[in-house]
Amino acid sequence: MNRYASHAGSWYTGNASVLNEQLSEWLGNVPPTTENGVPIPVKGARAVIAPKRVFILGPSHHIYLSSCALSRCTEYETPFGNLILDAEAIKELRDTGHFTDLTKKDDEAEHSIEMHLPYIYKIFESKINSIKIVPVLVGGLSTSQEEFYGRLLSRYLADPNNLFVISSDFCHWGQRFRYTYYSSDPNLAVKLTHKSKDKLIIPIYQSIENLDRQGMSIIESIDHQEFASYLSKTRNTICGRHPIGVLISAVQEMQKNTNNTSTMIRNPEIRFVHYAQSNQVTDVLDSSVSYASAYVYLP
Repeated sequence: MNRYASHAGSWYTGNASVLNEQLSEWLGNVPPTTENGVPIPVKGARAVIAPKRVFILGPSHHIYLSSCALSRCTEYETPFGNLILDAEAIKELRDTGHFTDLTKKDDEAEHSIEMHLPYIYKIFESKINSIKIVPVLVGGLSTSQEEFYGRLLSRYLADPNNLFVISSDFCHWGQRFRYTYYSSDPNLAVKLTHKSKDKLIIPIYQSIENLDRQGMSIIESIDHQEFASYLSKTRNTICGRHPIGVLISAVQEMQKNTNNTSTMIRNPEIRFVHYAQSNQVTDVLDSSVSYASAYVYLP
């Protein structure tokens, strides 16, 4: 059973030739260092890595999930061709009893995983027949559930044959998102309304960036409880907060696992390499979505 590329032609072009040109241009523009001068771990951000499987953790936007869910499809379509799902790895996860199954309809309605598929196909196109994917849709987990799934997935993260992709954006700001958090002082935050125009000390877009970078810094510290506290305090509208929480928990589990040297890591690193906003908001009636990209290095 194949999952149709339901967002091709709307969220991104469904024309394989045009898509290939776009991805080639964007990947070709990857600089040798980040915006802060830190070397990117993989030159050109591609193809030196040769995993056997790619786990893709994405947040659920269209259905309520109190756990994590797996696909029942065998292949995911992209404009370039199909990606094969790893039936063995998915069965292992399913057999734990802690995952539900997606219907094909719900699978195709969700965009968070699909948006990464063309990139995965493009980056590994020379080895595409030897790579399989493991899509995991992450529901509205509690902090303890994030820790549980992090422990469960940590052995897969420790395997050098696996690559993990975490799907997320950052702050969705504006009245249409019902989120107008504003702070010019780390110790004082307010909810802006249309009457707040004369009370701005710094531009709204700067407040949004400060908020996002606070969260990014906490993620880089690999402190799951601190990240949960940050979200509880600010309510930042990070769509992938639960997949991110699972990832941080998985890395923490690997750090403390002193009984199994094959999964123990001593100096893990999460490093953000780029940050952007769809629009620089200066008016309360405006809106924007933030985007941030990071890598995880496990020595």
